[in-house]
Amino acid sequence: MRFGVLGPLRVLDGDRDLTPGPAKHRALLAALLLRRGQVLTVDRLIAEVWGEEPPASAEPVLRVYVSALRKVVDGIRTVPGGYLLDVDPDQVDAHRFERLVSAGRRARDAGRTAEAADELRAALALWRGPALAGIDSGPLRRAYAVPLEELRLTALEERVELDLALGRGAELTGELRALVAAYPLRERAWGQLMLALNQAGRRPEALSVYQEARRLLIDELGLEPGAELREAHERVLARDASPRAVPNEMPPDVVDFTGRERVLDWIRGAVPTAGSAPVHLVLHGPAGAGKSAMAIHAAAALDFPDGRLYASLRARTPGAVLEDLLRSLGCPQGAVPTEPAERARLYRSMVSGRRLLVVLDDAVDEAQVRPLLPTGPGCLTLVTSRSPLLGLEAARARELDVFDPGESVAMLARVVGEQRVRAEPQAAARIAVLCGGLPLALRIAGSRLARRPDWTLRHLAGRLEDERGRLDELSAGDLAVRSSLALGYHALSDRERLLLRRLGALSAPDFAPWAAAAVLGAPADRLLEALAEAGLLQARGLDAAGQERYGWHELTRLYAAERLDGEEGTSGQVLAAAGREILDRTRRARALLLPAEPGSGQTLVHTAEQVMALATTQFRESARWLAAERGFLVATVVDFQRTGLDEAAWRLAFYLTPFFELGAHHEDWRMAAEIGLRAARRMGHRHGEALLLRSMADLYRARGHLVAAAEALQRALSLAEAGEVARTRHRLGLVHLARGRRQEAEACFVACLTAFSAAGDQRGRADALRALGGLRRAEDLLVRSLAAYRELGDPRGEAAVSLDLAGLLLDRRCPAEARERAERGLGLLRRLGDRLPEAAGLVVLARVAMAEGRPDVARGAAEGALGTFREHADRRGAAQALLTLAAALLDLDEIDGAVDAITSSMGEFDVLGDRHGLAGAEELAGEVRRRRGLRL
Repeated sequence: MRFGVLGPLRVLDGDRDLTPGPAKHRALLAALLLRRGQVLTVDRLIAEVWGEEPPASAEPVLRVYVSALRKVVDGIRTVPGGYLLDVDPDQVDAHRFERLVSAGRRARDAGRTAEAADELRAALALWRGPALAGIDSGPLRRAYAVPLEELRLTALEERVELDLALGRGAELTGELRALVAAYPLRERAWGQLMLALNQAGRRPEALSVYQEARRLLIDELGLEPGAELREAHERVLARDASPRAVPNEMPPDVVDFTGRERVLDWIRGAVPTAGSAPVHLVLHGPAGAGKSAMAIHAAAALDFPDGRLYASLRARTPGAVLEDLLRSLGCPQGAVPTEPAERARLYRSMVSGRRLLVVLDDAVDEAQVRPLLPTGPGCLTLVTSRSPLLGLEAARARELDVFDPGESVAMLARVVGEQRVRAEPQAAARIAVLCGGLPLALRIAGSRLARRPDWTLRHLAGRLEDERGRLDELSAGDLAVRSSLALGYHALSDRERLLLRRLGALSAPDFAPWAAAAVLGAPADRLLEALAEAGLLQARGLDAAGQERYGWHELTRLYAAERLDGEEGTSGQVLAAAGREILDRTRRARALLLPAEPGSGQTLVHTAEQVMALATTQFRESARWLAAERGFLVATVVDFQRTGLDEAAWRLAFYLTPFFELGAHHEDWRMAAEIGLRAARRMGHRHGEALLLRSMADLYRARGHLVAAAEALQRALSLAEAGEVARTRHRLGLVHLARGRRQEAEACFVACLTAFSAAGDQRGRADALRALGGLRRAEDLLVRSLAAYRELGDPRGEAAVSLDLAGLLLDRRCPAEARERAERGLGLLRRLGDRLPEAAGLVVLARVAMAEGRPDVARGAAEGALGTFREHADRRGAAQALLTLAAALLDLDEIDGAVDAITSSMGEFDVLGDRHGLAGAEELAGEVRRRRGLRL
């Protein structure tokens, strides 16, 4: 049975509507429902049903009403002094609403934004109208309807805030318009409407909303807008549609955490006050002592207003960890510096004004930790490591030792259940002794008991006693971990043990089921679930590609590797067998990123519609898969090279190159390419060495290290096979062009075109035609390149050449034709989701608008492009956008704005060493001087 008070009273039993008809019956039932589980006195019910002047017969009549309701509603009980309704709270929509709101707020506080929004949305969906609509009871309405309505409005605003954080502003504008119309004095709703409009790209409307709200507040209340509405206005003016995110990356707290009160007190006592010097704490101890659990549990109880960051260090470089931390702090992906030293400087800058808690888990040494320490006043760092990190300056260290007997038994009880431990106290104490007080061993032993309710604790203690050498190992440091893991391992089925052993060949911290299937040679989904239930793996949820991911403790992985070597073979043998699947999947993903590359088998002819449908879907699926598997594949490059599988190592590193380039994952790119290059050289594979040198050159060019790029390509040319010489020379031409060596660049492009045409390499031919056409400003070459890209089914190449042609047509004063080309290219890029190329297209479109005499349109396009370039820290693009914006402002007679834009562009061009760009800025500055006599 279900009851509703969030709207007209409703009683439903399945599909039957049992809502009482008489008004007094409805008021009585509403009073009981709103206080379900509570005793309501007769006097209280009389007051709420009849009000301040009840009839003399109210008490006997009330009994009649109760009797009538009992025929409809189960659970109404007579108790001393009154009545009580005993129903599940989820049967009453008001109680369910409050529970869902609380759940949403907990998810929000834990950093689970999407989940929080869904919980609040589900709560709000329960409302069918005003609370207690049709219930004629003033006391009930004052006590419950008004607070419920206020909670509904607050929950609605909180859900809108979460949706804004998720970038859903365009979907919210209609809802928020209705909200401010219904509640015109709620400033928070006005501010949210402004931010939603700004997110939807309707900035002028957002600014006009502020003026509307301000006028209303002054007219109705005589007050200026409050701080929250003013802040929203400032963010719109600054083009920031969302508040600064407060990251909360702490893993879930350990539910069976036990003891450690002294350590917790030590951590709590070390928390710095706001404005005081940052504090760095190191928790160290043997493997399995619970260092990570300790840090996470302590962090869960500490409140830091600007967020809590978490990083699992292991063997990762500080540069790679800094990349993740910067993005967590809100740095856009394209704005993360490529050099580790620059990342460290930006990190210190971003944390300097924030009070943060940072947990750095499983540190190897001091050098790994130093660049990651926050420097802001009031910040706290918790570092876990096997070493005390004595060389870490200004850090306080504390050793985390094993549990004493009492703590060991208490932890076992929390895992297994208090009742089972109380029933066999001696067996519980014996298990604690056999586990040596090591938390990891106790947790594994307890998990086995929890999974086997038919086992007695005495039975498990006997199993521990009987294991050969188990006692010595359980009482000796790392050997204790090994022995505890063996307990779980021997309880597995043959197939489960086989999978666990073979997973030991992988060094990646997590993996998807396809990778487990590759090492096993058979589907592994159910086996993974079994290993997760046994506590040997952890299910970590769905990744960006929709795959379930599994991770494990490093000690579990080491134990699995030992079992592999001892029972089956070497890691190299397992990786060699799995290598084909790993390489094939990565090669296929690469082929989708680079359609019709030689060897992809994708040189097909499609209609324009087919091209877009295929390219958009395939590119996005490939990009999602590679993003999800990036850590796994980079670790596998290392695994291949470590086990002597050099060919697999260099091929995997080469296959990943375009993904690294598109995602600006420079640190992973560098590491994988260097390892792949060493592997190719070690096996004397000239072709592989040439390809990896070419990859390194692409990385150097992306970082602006043009001399190094040229040197790498020259070495690659001396090693390249016939089919790759032209591709290498094409890249050398691009480097020459970037260095201003136009003659050398042209010679490279001409030679490449001849070679590609002779070899039937359609992609190479398209690339060479585009490069040569752009260099010579030759329309016929660009048109031929465009046709080649269309034939290949490559909309990204088609978009790039379309924009090249638009620029060329502008130079020839053909604005109508240029617009057609530019809009075509821009449309393709928008459907592909390529933001930086889209920004470049907007600059071209702005130039077209200028040629058509529409400087207002040019200004909007240039400003849009400038915002994207600055978000991604693209200085060259920003300089071009500024120059185009300056020209538009000049035509609009906004001289001061034009001067500012010209000055900014000059600064960018000067840093870049772009003489051509500086010349363009100087020419525009001359026009300003002509108009106003201004000297720049």
